[in-house]
Amino acid sequence: MPHLTVVGGGFAGLTAAITAAEAGAKVTVHEAHHTLGGRARTAQGPYRTNEGPHAIYDGGPHWTWLAQRDLIGPLAPLPPLEATRLRLRHKGVLRRVPPLGMLKLLRRPARRAPVDVDFLTWATEQVGEEGARAAAHYAAVALFHHDPGGLSAAFVHERLRRSTALPPEAHYPRGGWASLVDRMAARAWNLGVRIETLSRVSTLPTDAPVIVATSLDAARHLLGDDSLTWPSGRTTLIDLAVRTRRGDPFIVSDLDATGWLERFTAQDRTLAPAGEQLVQGQIPIAPHESRADGIARAEQLLDLAYDGWRDRVTWRREALAGGRTGAVDLPGTTWRDRPAVDRGDGVYLAGDQVAAPGVLSEVSFNSALTAVSLALGQHGPRSLDLKRA
Repeated sequence: MPHLTVVGGGFAGLTAAITAAEAGAKVTVHEAHHTLGGRARTAQGPYRTNEGPHAIYDGGPHWTWLAQRDLIGPLAPLPPLEATRLRLRHKGVLRRVPPLGMLKLLRRPARRAPVDVDFLTWATEQVGEEGARAAAHYAAVALFHHDPGGLSAAFVHERLRRSTALPPEAHYPRGGWASLVDRMAARAWNLGVRIETLSRVSTLPTDAPVIVATSLDAARHLLGDDSLTWPSGRTTLIDLAVRTRRGDPFIVSDLDATGWLERFTAQDRTLAPAGEQLVQGQIPIAPHESRADGIARAEQLLDLAYDGWRDRVTWRREALAGGRTGAVDLPGTTWRDRPAVDRGDGVYLAGDQVAAPGVLSEVSFNSALTAVSLALGQHGPRSLDLKRA
């Protein structure tokens, strides 16, 4: 078996390390940060925030892979009362139900949406423009993009269907995503994986296969390959801790534009001190917009949905996530058109912007498994068994 080097200790890197070690390879993981997890890190301290809203979907292969290894751990349950506290901004006011056209699109039997047509055009033909725009904006929860209607209809429709499935596919690890990362790291350690934190790689080894499990921007600079680009989104992130008030909504989705607020402590009380609620929001912004523009829109949603929130704030944090929100596919493209996993000369990519199928973290997972299969298939035994995945 070869020695496999993994650059990046996030979800993709840990998945690759575990899979390779299970196949018998010797593995070293290099993580530039002092902690593992990448974008799946959870902040330490009284307010356990993820880097933006995170969810894990149980309809994908990574759920089975994690469950088979007992890595999912406790999940945050949603109390029945909270499930009814979904609010939708439509035509400037909060509503409990979406417009009829959007409902028709969600309830209509699944049809294969076209790849080469934008979502807004296709959905308008199905249910009319009002319902199509509302559905496009709602889909931003799984897209992190300012204009979902301009993306490939097939790409958006799959994510819209997955994010609105009943029963819900989205689940939240109790204690934040760091709890899942910690279990994956422990699994890797027990398999003999060598994990080096604060270890920034500037030159790749030439005598062994390497899996680069970083952002696409970081991979482009590390490999000196200007072809490693793909459209992504820019999102303003806002985290708030507010004193508890009865009646606060669980989720607020903006159907007039793209934006999403979620009160995560509705499911997991461990994320904030007693008597406080943790609200996280993501507001996708266009290339010409600033973080301040996104924050202003977030505050408009907060003003509509959370009475007196400004006087109840006990903690606040803002950030701008640029190019870190996963791949988005324009009309005429699919995941197969993204940068290939196999870069030649024993170098492989894993992450959420490369050529692998899935929704959100599923892309990282699937690309990691593909990278390991190629690396060990070309540099070691060709009978690598990934059936458990």
